[in-house]
Amino acid sequence: MISKSKKTGAPIIYGPNANPSFDCIIAQDGQEFSLGNATIRVIHTPGHTMESTCFLLVDETGKATSLFSGDTLFLGDVGRPDLAQKAADMTQEQLAGLLYDSLYEKILPLDDDIMVYPAHGAGSACGKNMMKETMDTLGNQKSMNYALNQPSKDAFIEAVTDGLLPPPAYFPLNVAMNKKGYDSIDDVMAKGMQALEPEAFETAAETTGAVVLDTRSAAEFAQGFVPRSVNIGLDGQFAPWVGAMIVDVKQPILLVTEEGKEEETLTRLSRVGFDSVIGHLKGGFNTWKAANKEVDTVNRISADTFKSEAKIGESFILDVRKESEYRAEHVEEAYNKPLDFINEWFMEMGNQSETFYVHCAGGYRSMIAASILKSKGIHNFKEVAGGFKAIAEAGVPKTDFVCQSKLQKA
Repeated sequence: MISKSKKTGAPIIYGPNANPSFDCIIAQDGQEFSLGNATIRVIHTPGHTMESTCFLLVDETGKATSLFSGDTLFLGDVGRPDLAQKAADMTQEQLAGLLYDSLYEKILPLDDDIMVYPAHGAGSACGKNMMKETMDTLGNQKSMNYALNQPSKDAFIEAVTDGLLPPPAYFPLNVAMNKKGYDSIDDVMAKGMQALEPEAFETAAETTGAVVLDTRSAAEFAQGFVPRSVNIGLDGQFAPWVGAMIVDVKQPILLVTEEGKEEETLTRLSRVGFDSVIGHLKGGFNTWKAANKEVDTVNRISADTFKSEAKIGESFILDVRKESEYRAEHVEEAYNKPLDFINEWFMEMGNQSETFYVHCAGGYRSMIAASILKSKGIHNFKEVAGGFKAIAEAGVPKTDFVCQSKLQKA
């Protein structure tokens, strides 16, 4: 007897090799399931993980129309083959070889007019070159996706393993949730939608050890926020950055959002496993300010101000973009400390006795960095609005020469 999901009553179906701790159907490669007049065909495609599976939708005439490709095939990319190394007891090169076989033997032979619907898009850490679009024809992917145009298996392995960044630290925790199960979304939403008055919000923050997560825009946050809160705006790659910065999916969280954005925030957090929101600030930050509670700010300056007061070669300039962005072009004499690893390097900033400057590409990541630095007691910096784009437009000297001492080290 297979148990069904509590929310919909539908059976849970996994591909071959999955081993969750709850009842489900473990499908076989090629197995078919009826869905009204249509059929769902299981295509086992190991490589990203050993249980990775695509699902092919076949209409009532027998024609395949859509491919739900999961993490096997993205638009513009394929699933990274390094996440299941420990579980599969295989190297990333071996997994990449399996991924090649899956794609070239099972996916590429399918018709060009099939629509591909991947599980992730641009910004996800599950790949490195994803398109912003959410669907595409398989034929177009065959012609433009670099991974589907390699001359050999060895070339494919080299291409898909080149330039992989370390996976976000919360990924293994998500894997555990997928295997063990998780709380009902109704319970998660009910708990997170508790509206707390400023006094109760402050007490909850002090007694639970919750992270105060402010999801307003960087510009709004800079002008005033609850002290020691972390800013990760809904207007950017919100969920991946929450995962990278907070890491522990069990960490209690208190929310500060724009009014009306509470439910969206909870939903997006839950999609990456962060189900421990214990409430939100009723009325948002304006309520906090109206209650005469302590307020902090970020010293945010324009690119023109940065140009006029920062001394190239003397001032400490912190570039929190990815190393690849920094290598392409950067402010002369700037140091590269990617935001992804701020929990490892933030203490070094406490050694800066003089005021220093922080920027990213456009201002989203540098405000995340600014909020974390301030939450750690580091305040002697200025964050540059508009990031490197604005700095370059302001005419600040820049270079594509990379001094190795400026990479990752202060």
